[in-house]
Amino acid sequence: MTSRATSVRPRPRAVRHLLVGLTVALVAALTPAVASAPAQAAPTLLSQGRPATASSTENAGTPASAAVDGNTGTRWASAFSDPQWLQVDLGARATITQVNLLWEGAYGRAFQLQTSDDGATWTTIYSTTTGTGGTQNLTVTGAGRYVRMNGTARGTGYGYSLWEFQVYGETGGSTPTCGSTNVAQGSPATASSTQDAGLAASAAVDGNPGTRWASAASDPQWLRVDLGSTRTICRVVLTWEAAYARAFQLQTSADGATWTTIYSTTTATGGTQSLTVTGSGRYLRMYGTARGTAYGYSLWELAVNTTGGTSEPPVGTTDPYNPNLGPNTFVFDPSTPTSTIQSRLNTLFTQQETNQFGPQRYAVLFKPGTYTADVNLGFFTQVAGLGMSPDDVNLNGHVRAEAFWFGGNATQNFWRAAENLSVTLPAGQTVERWAVSQAAPYRRMHLRGAQNQIQLWNGGDGWSSGGLLADTRIDGLVVSGSQQQWYSRNSEFGNGWTGSVWNMVFQGVVGAPAPSFPNPSHTVIGQTPQVREKPFLYVDGTGEYRVFVPALRTNSTGTSWYNKTPAGSSISLSQFFVVQPGTSAATINAALAQGRHLLFTPGVHHVTEPIQVNRADTVILGLGLATIQADNGAVGMRVADVDGVKVAGIMFEAGTTNSPVLMEVGPAGSSASHATNPTSLHDVFFRIGGPHVGKATNTLTVNSDNVIGDHMWLWRADHAASGVPTGWTLNTADTGLTVNGDNVTMYGLFVEHYQKYQTIWNGNGGRTYFYQNELPYDVPNQAAWMNGSTRGYAAYKVADSVTSHQAFGLGSYSYFNVNPAVVEERSFEVPTNPNVRFTNMVTVSLGGVGTINRVINNAGGTANAANQTVYLTTYP
Repeated sequence: MTSRATSVRPRPRAVRHLLVGLTVALVAALTPAVASAPAQAAPTLLSQGRPATASSTENAGTPASAAVDGNTGTRWASAFSDPQWLQVDLGARATITQVNLLWEGAYGRAFQLQTSDDGATWTTIYSTTTGTGGTQNLTVTGAGRYVRMNGTARGTGYGYSLWEFQVYGETGGSTPTCGSTNVAQGSPATASSTQDAGLAASAAVDGNPGTRWASAASDPQWLRVDLGSTRTICRVVLTWEAAYARAFQLQTSADGATWTTIYSTTTATGGTQSLTVTGSGRYLRMYGTARGTAYGYSLWELAVNTTGGTSEPPVGTTDPYNPNLGPNTFVFDPSTPTSTIQSRLNTLFTQQETNQFGPQRYAVLFKPGTYTADVNLGFFTQVAGLGMSPDDVNLNGHVRAEAFWFGGNATQNFWRAAENLSVTLPAGQTVERWAVSQAAPYRRMHLRGAQNQIQLWNGGDGWSSGGLLADTRIDGLVVSGSQQQWYSRNSEFGNGWTGSVWNMVFQGVVGAPAPSFPNPSHTVIGQTPQVREKPFLYVDGTGEYRVFVPALRTNSTGTSWYNKTPAGSSISLSQFFVVQPGTSAATINAALAQGRHLLFTPGVHHVTEPIQVNRADTVILGLGLATIQADNGAVGMRVADVDGVKVAGIMFEAGTTNSPVLMEVGPAGSSASHATNPTSLHDVFFRIGGPHVGKATNTLTVNSDNVIGDHMWLWRADHAASGVPTGWTLNTADTGLTVNGDNVTMYGLFVEHYQKYQTIWNGNGGRTYFYQNELPYDVPNQAAWMNGSTRGYAAYKVADSVTSHQAFGLGSYSYFNVNPAVVEERSFEVPTNPNVRFTNMVTVSLGGVGTINRVINNAGGTANAANQTVYLTTYP
């Protein structure tokens, strides 16, 4: 994928700063009250002259201390990267009521103001993603000894720069005390082992002194509890059964991977130990290194107390009849003038037609009724009906995606969605165009009229490369045209399907073509073994907004709604916390801890700690391709090993600091069965780079069993994107998808451009229906891409330990345009086992650029310039 960008030469930095400095100095001289007095009365300016530190400085002349010296002609400036911070030590705990930021021209567009008692654990008291610089006088409520500005996105190409950082408040704030609330009780717990199923890790945090956890009889062993968010821990109480630990450590961690010891002993005697500690972290574990008996380790209870008890921020209520869906959600009803609707649609399309990498996100929602509208969807725009059935909302006109902006080539038409609508084409017109590639679902739709056809490409103008039709009724014909690959699931085609290139997969589709591979390349699976359709927002007959959660279906064909009543459950929006951009992860986690579901409004949501989903059956739904960006190396979301979590319509994006993983479903070692109520991911997309340099070692890791993936695109940017630097050593990401859980199923899986294995499957009983992959374009040379002595990494790796796995309809493509001499040894690497079966595979050397030596293991021909497409029907 390539993009064009224009550049503007900035004014030389020294001249620019001189002009800004003279202006600020002149304003300060003429109107000193503007520069020094807060907008509202505040007791005391606490920060002036106090010790200040920063993440970086631009040079020796812009130190952190210059921002708290009371001189508006001196400033702190950071390095030209994100994130950066400036911190002041007030010397004692204080109640903070106002913070004034006097920005130089290089300001923070997205930042948080945070307080801390120890300089390690931070509480966000103000957050924005739309800062505009200048002088910001911010009224806040918080307390702590330390206050910092934590910048996550700069407003210019320079660093962050503050003339002054002024903190107002009152000293002598109350010293936090060690609370009595046991924050471990009921939290997710895992362990290195269990003696048997009746002695699970969860028994040590259930508040019941008659149940216990017990480990295997060996050293070392550990018990870990996830507190849901970072806590300042002041006391840990261990109630040992007779099988105690003689030597152990108490350890904390922010991510569950890197641990800090806050207590250690080698002479423990068991019983009940109440241990005063000082530390902070989201995770706490007891790490036993020497048992006191010949048995394992056994705890009746592990209790954790924190400073001040919990510090969860307030969570507001949601009015289900008049919810605030954010400024970028537009809701229309049949009384809205047609001209108003069309004007809004036209404005959005004009802005978003080419806006691949901007932060704008939009949702356009139609209440039940009939409308006349031409909906032409650009990037990061979702159109959806608010009825219980697609037929409750009928648009006379079009819901379409065109590729005219790219010369008719639709291979870059990503990130848009059409859902839960019916469409009646204008009189005399018979063609609806949905010319898209990845991450552009056409879901729960109804195109009316047997005479009509939907074209999945731009009508002969250019190529298109992969998409999804799901739970959709097309009365007429589906024409795939130049689509290179496509996945259709649980849909109904009244007049069938025509067209084929490399990899077309049909599953549970009424009206699918006959099975045939490779000419035409139609992989047809009669039924869908187990699936839940995507949850959706709707308005009931009373005007209440609700979310419908479809039921799990087994061995299904056709849609869940056409000529039938959908099965499932309905949840009032009053049970949801509506997340606006700028909401901190702490507030989101507080809402989850209170039992709320989440509805993310359109926008980019920055988090600096994981969103932690601990409660079974939690629903997380995004509007307008709402995006969660993991900043400061954070994990974007972690889901506990519980039943029935649904995550839908969310995009995860890597920040500029490397994250270990963007999303984790179940902690490492998860083993509970969720066969009757699996967690499911619907239209969940991931992006490493694009709008900025992005880094994440792993993208999605699935540790829980029985998880369902329903349309996902995991993508690393590896070629030019809107002028943002990309490259082998800049946008770094090892692996897209790692599956460690058993009996995990993926429907419509797209994974592209990662630097090692694209997909690693370690669990047994896995199934994939449709797999699309492009290998990294930007491999500099063969030496940079060696897996030991093997040339390159497979696109899909099933671990040697796996004894059962199935995959249907898989494509892998090479385009090594940086160095066409690069070779991938094989695209699919699997154990040779009769219960590991792959059906209908294709490898392609795109334009003959680069070589894929074998299709799977040592089977299949070579795809290269001389023979660009290779098919293989079965393995073994």
